[in-house]
Amino acid sequence: MNPRLIEIRAYRLHPGESAAFHALVSGTVMPMLQGVMDVVAFGPSPHEPDGYVLVRAFDDLADLQARQDAFYGSEAWRQGPREGIVSRIASMLNTVLWLSPEAIHDMRRLNVSRD
Repeated sequence: MNPRLIEIRAYRLHPGESAAFHALVSGTVMPMLQGVMDVVAFGPSPHEPDGYVLVRAFDDLADLQARQDAFYGSEAWRQGPREGIVSRIASMLNTVLWLSPEAIHDMRRLNVSRD
């Protein structure tokens, strides 16, 4: 099987915003992403109270760019949860790497978001 490109976004949230951020992500953003992007894992950091992670899988860089352009450029995102999400983020680190389907499966299985 072909490896997939994994995007890892690590967010540092403004102090005290983690619960509200997670509620917005899990209740509003994740339903919007279904069928648009392959979300592998997301949720609060288990070791950093203001940390949050989002991991998504793509076929390649072109797929990542096309899907993100479509989603983040959409009226539903811009007029919907965008401001509530962006206003809670103090900083973000973003990186990509290739993983095997087995590694992605393990990441998905072992990092289920817990409310």
